[in-house]
Amino acid sequence: MGIFDFLSGQFIDVIHWVDDTRDTMVWRFEREGHEIKYGAKLTVREGQSAVFVHEGQLADVFTPGLYMLETNNMPVMTTLQHWDHGFKSPFKSEIYFVNTTRFNNLKWGTKNPIMLRDPEFGPTRIRAYGTYTVRVKDPARFLTEIVGTDGEFTMDEISYQIRNIIVQEFSRVIAGSGIPVLDMAANTADLGKLIAAEVSPVLDGYGLEMPEFYIENISLPPAVEAALDKRTSMGLAGDLGRFTQYSAAEAMTAAARNPAGGGMAAGLGAGMGMAMAQNMAAGQAAGPWGAAPAPAAQPAAAPVAPPPPPAEHVWHIAENGQTSGPFSKARMGRMAAEGALKRDSHVWTPGQDGWMRAEDVAELAQLFTILPPPPPPPPPGA
Repeated sequence: MGIFDFLSGQFIDVIHWVDDTRDTMVWRFEREGHEIKYGAKLTVREGQSAVFVHEGQLADVFTPGLYMLETNNMPVMTTLQHWDHGFKSPFKSEIYFVNTTRFNNLKWGTKNPIMLRDPEFGPTRIRAYGTYTVRVKDPARFLTEIVGTDGEFTMDEISYQIRNIIVQEFSRVIAGSGIPVLDMAANTADLGKLIAAEVSPVLDGYGLEMPEFYIENISLPPAVEAALDKRTSMGLAGDLGRFTQYSAAEAMTAAARNPAGGGMAAGLGAGMGMAMAQNMAAGQAAGPWGAAPAPAAQPAAAPVAPPPPPAEHVWHIAENGQTSGPFSKARMGRMAAEGALKRDSHVWTPGQDGWMRAEDVAELAQLFTILPPPPPPPPPGA
């Protein structure tokens, strides 16, 4: 091997990056004085991109593959053909490796409750949390807009900013969606797609994209959840009386399990026990020893209110294709006496099946059979 081959070998360099941290987004290839040797081999693996920066200016972006850093395949190096520096590199540049794989299972959540106007509950507050996925879409833009000259940029350095963007867009979308809180659980997939679409334009300015966005839970304040649980329990209980007995039994059980409750717990248990005993006494047929229990003193019976008076019928009369009324029974009697109501007059009252002749209605037939008594005799000497 000649001296020329030996000197050429001193300029050979291998540039590559193997990431084992799982959270590094950008890593700068370090060489003393940022010296990149002419003819160096650059290896860019799948899931990576390499950004070449020369004299502070972004020169090129390399996709996965093997490259020889020479002037004939890098236009920026055409002016760097100065080989009078001995074993030193003729150009000083920087290479940043950018991780273009997805960063999964990133957390987001609402730090403060979100105010919204629910169609069923009215003004209320909700909280939400979930996960999302992010990846670098444009390595050059991400390097210039976010990373700068940071030699090792991790996901933690930008995740807080992304969470703020997500929460802002989530609050705006959820408050204007008009979806009831009780129906949001059935629409989390559609809400996730809508929020991801709103966040994407902002992330695009950073050179990032959000392939996936998930809403894991949407919750109400504890007081509202407690009221909702009570409402659900009452709906499941059905019979309010049985629900009351069940609640009393549960309270007695809890009091018995809490001996530290002192006199208050004992008094509460005794009071509810007496109330339940009175309710159960009516269903017991015998005492504990087989003998019939002594009859308890019954309280004085309250006076029974008389039933309401029967409703009086009102009547309508149809004559010559026209109807008149309604008339009370007394008025119908006067009309019968005056001849305005006849036996064959058609009458109707609410609840009656169609028009009927007056003499066929038992309540009105008697109006035509009652005759006035004969007039009294004239006084003597009249």
